[in-house]
Amino acid sequence: DESQPLRPVEKRITNNLVLKKLRVAFQLKDVDMHEIFQQAGFPVSKPELSALFRQPDHKNYRACGDQLLRNFLKGLTLRVRGA
Repeated sequence: DESQPLRPVEKRITNNLVLKKLRVAFQLKDVDMHEIFQQAGFPVSKPELSALFRQPDHKNYRACGDQLLRNFLKGLTLRVRGA
């Protein structure tokens, strides 16, 4: 939207940013992401998942850890390549 001010460029790539970019690249909805985590054997609740995509200064923001991202990539691989 051109009427909105430009967002500042991220200087450091975080796990949250990687997760967000993967969600956009694969056009994943919340339901799809829950299925991916489920396939990896790492269930994530809805509030926990939404906290990962909040702005870092939000009070309910949660940093995405390495284990969470690793399990998401594992589940995504199973989904794309098959079992």
